[in-house]
Amino acid sequence: MKAIKGKRFRRGIHIADKKQYAADAYIEVAPVPQILSISMSQHIGKPCQILVQVGDEVKQGQLIGKADGFVSANVYSGVSGKVIGIEKRANPRGMVSDYVVIENDGQYDSVCLEPLADREPNTIKERIREAGIVGMGGAGFPTAVKLSPSTPVDTLVINGAECEPYLTCDYRLMIEKTDEVVSGIRLLAKALGVDNIIVGIEANKPKAIELFEKYDDLTIVTLKKAYPMGSEKHLIYCCTGREVPVGKLPADAGCVVQNIATAYAVYEAVELNKPLYERVLTVSGECVKEPKNLLVKFGTSFQYLLDYCKYDNTNLAALIAGGPMMGSTMISSDYYTRKTDSGILALDDTQADFIAPSPCISCGRCASVCPMHLLPMSIDFYTQAGDYQSAAKYGGVLNCIECGCCAYVCPARRSLLQSITLCKSQLRKK
Repeated sequence: MKAIKGKRFRRGIHIADKKQYAADAYIEVAPVPQILSISMSQHIGKPCQILVQVGDEVKQGQLIGKADGFVSANVYSGVSGKVIGIEKRANPRGMVSDYVVIENDGQYDSVCLEPLADREPNTIKERIREAGIVGMGGAGFPTAVKLSPSTPVDTLVINGAECEPYLTCDYRLMIEKTDEVVSGIRLLAKALGVDNIIVGIEANKPKAIELFEKYDDLTIVTLKKAYPMGSEKHLIYCCTGREVPVGKLPADAGCVVQNIATAYAVYEAVELNKPLYERVLTVSGECVKEPKNLLVKFGTSFQYLLDYCKYDNTNLAALIAGGPMMGSTMISSDYYTRKTDSGILALDDTQADFIAPSPCISCGRCASVCPMHLLPMSIDFYTQAGDYQSAAKYGGVLNCIECGCCAYVCPARRSLLQSITLCKSQLRKK
């Protein structure tokens, strides 16, 4: 079906996409290290209940962490070997959780999920839950929960925007694994009980658009290259013209949004009986000599992957987990891959700086680019004063999607995004 042009949302920013580094790098299976450290909290919600002990032998595809609640997700081992430790470690966002440390025996003795008896909606949803699949665009919300909305929906929107600079892992899946991704999309639609499927792809990915146009049951929408096009609310508006009410969820506009990598994981779980224990991520940036899109086992060291891609820290300015706009700046590379990691970036001093912030000059640029029509300067002002309720009342912090547009354009280099995340954290505590 010929692609149609999507609507445009107001505000946001236009930034260099930097995708030329890894856009043409075919997906490559990354070598697996001898030691993997697998987090029991790779999703939004309650951490997993650990099912193994130190000294246990495990197989590839074995369940090692069981979902402990409705909003939780199973965790599987990506290798066979021996459990040599259970430790507390921090992720790139500073959250501490349990990690199961496995010594890889190099044999990859495997177990699979049981083949499905049918492809009915409830069976598909249960398989998605069993396989531990979560939103792999960064949020990490358990997919089976998202496929069970409390309000009726009629449209599945697939996020193929990949608007974050540098990241190309979803793009490579779209052009290398097109049939598999589409199969996963159809399974998601069947589980949701809808026939209307829209795939939104940014205009800077013409090859992906061309490949997806051949499927008659998909509506392909060409999206303007803008940031944050991948935000659920803006993607829904650009693809359907529907607006998600303030404080509401996409389901309240009759839509559910899923990511390209999530669709591919659903295909593998249903058709190949494979649980989620690996994903494609991008290793890129000016300090990476050989940018790559790698299929990586969860629990692989960031440093191991950086070294594999010829990382040079001579002019390093920032190490980032994820994209440069919404990712987490890391104090070191001593972290381990999880389901929600779409990239590892090493940026030089031409792309990242740490100029000290100066007082706000009341220019209003942050408000002029905010895609949610908020007042970031007010959020920052009240947060710095410790008045978090006023930051919510006058700045609208609870509606912020943390896209980072405000901080990007601020001439005073105010730490606006840090103020926003701090304020939200304090309000949650209350």
